Amino acid sequence: MTSDLTKLRIEKSGPAAPGARGRRRIRRVILALASILTLAAAYVFFPSSHTVEAGKAAMAYPSRALTLLSASGYVVADRKASLATKATARLVWIGVEEGSTVKRGDIVARLENEDVTAALDQAAAQLENAGHRIAEARAELTDADLHHGRMSRLVHNGYVAKSEHDSSKARKDKAQAALDQAEAELAARTAAVAEARANLEYTLVRTPFDAVILTKNADVGDIISPLGASANAKAAVVTIADLSSLQVEVDVSESNLSKVKPGAPCEIILDAFPDERFPGYVHMIVPTADRTKATVMVKIRFAALDPRVMPEMSAKAAFLERPLAPGEDIPRLAVPARALAKRGGRDVVFRIENGRAAEIAVTPGDPLGDMVEITGEISPGDRLVLSPPEALTTGDAITIQEG
Repeated sequence: MTSDLTKLRIEKSGPAAPGARGRRRIRRVILALASILTLAAAYVFFPSSHTVEAGKAAMAYPSRALTLLSASGYVVADRKASLATKATARLVWIGVEEGSTVKRGDIVARLENEDVTAALDQAAAQLENAGHRIAEARAELTDADLHHGRMSRLVHNGYVAKSEHDSSKARKDKAQAALDQAEAELAARTAAVAEARANLEYTLVRTPFDAVILTKNADVGDIISPLGASANAKAAVVTIADLSSLQVEVDVSESNLSKVKPGAPCEIILDAFPDERFPGYVHMIVPTADRTKATVMVKIRFAALDPRVMPEMSAKAAFLERPLAPGEDIPRLAVPARALAKRGGRDVVFRIENGRAAEIAVTPGDPLGDMVEITGEISPGDRLVLSPPEALTTGDAITIQEG
């Protein structure tokens, strides 16, 4: 029986059966495939993660590389006025609204003027009466002069007494004095008419130059006063500006003033149109400083006015080292210089797509300040990794560094 049990013992050192070897080989292949699949799943579902800074691709102007200095300010009109009047009266008519275009001398508003109109009519009537008095005085002087001439001849021949000649002489002098008085009165009445007309003109609000109405500060029924002394009185009826005199006023730090020269080229950027550039030039450096801010005001004129530009718009001015060459006024696709990296001898950027990095090959061009012109499959607004780590590859998870 013992010999029978010995026959049932498994020999570990003996050669394995062919079927067992095949099964072990298949098991090893399955384990290798499982390892590969596990690594692939880990790469897909648990990729490498990097915390990076991000920037954006944008359309940049070549002037970025030529900018010596930038300053902020506002668009203002060099010719601007608040129209008021010397008279104090009630506003009875206004014929404009905001945005209306007016010519020099146009009447934009009228105050009540019945009293000054009556005064003008009275002065005109008195002037006419003074004219009649002059005619009467001239006729009297002519008659007195003729009578005196006759008396002079008669007294010379002894036909009349000397007293009659003297009386004619006195009459002539009196007529001359009456004429002088009438002429003086005519001058006074003429001045009175001019004064009445001026008073009437004070009730009319006229524009002193071609302009556009910016604001309407009063309505019919308001009391208009030169000083606006009372609670319900308005000092100005409308505010106007000559839009052909628009310019940009910016404050330049005293320490940077040496970089600004009269006539130097500039580019104007308006907050209302951030993607456009308006050429300009330095018109004036105001010869005084603001000691509270340590700045000097610089006035910049537009090389060509755009009808979309309005007074009081926020603006930035870039002072250029030279005028722009042809073609340099056209924006170009650019990325931050820090976004460029080398991979396998190629220039690439890493675009952030759904929280992961995607390597994009690009061709860099001219530097544009802190950006670089590129060509490639990049669009304005694409978010890019700045200073990409050496280990960053396509598919890696991206965390944007805050601050």
